[in-house]
Amino acid sequence: MPILTGSASSVLEAPIDRCWAVVEDVPTAPEWQNNLVSMEVVERDEQGRALVCDTVSDAKFKKVPARVKFTYEEPTKLTWTMVEGDLDHLEGSWELEDVGRGRTKATYSLAVDPGPLGGVLVGPLARIARGMLVNGRAKELGKRVKALG
Repeated sequence: MPILTGSASSVLEAPIDRCWAVVEDVPTAPEWQNNLVSMEVVERDEQGRALVCDTVSDAKFKKVPARVKFTYEEPTKLTWTMVEGDLDHLEGSWELEDVGRGRTKATYSLAVDPGPLGGVLVGPLARIARGMLVNGRAKELGKRVKALG
């Protein structure tokens, strides 16, 4: 079974601290990330940030639950890994880079092994799934940062 992987970047017209504030606020991600239906905090770290969450993603043909664990490297990287769920593997990250003049390069990366759910994801369908899961995320972050001012 192939693992679907991909990343997408965008340069946002916002300083890194504003971008990080949105990325770090994990529980609000369903408000601005397409295909993310819900995010329920199960456990928080010593700083009060979401450490383990139960998520539900809309894969169009099925709602996909997963429990994920987050790791924070303020203010440049947020990573997550599935600890249990309907997929065989899920991991992802946000990476932020200050590119000067109040701008931030945001890169969203994802690696998914859908297991039995992904038997049909080959060739063109794999490209469509990759695009649906990855391509718009950095632009969604930019819209959210701009909306929050």
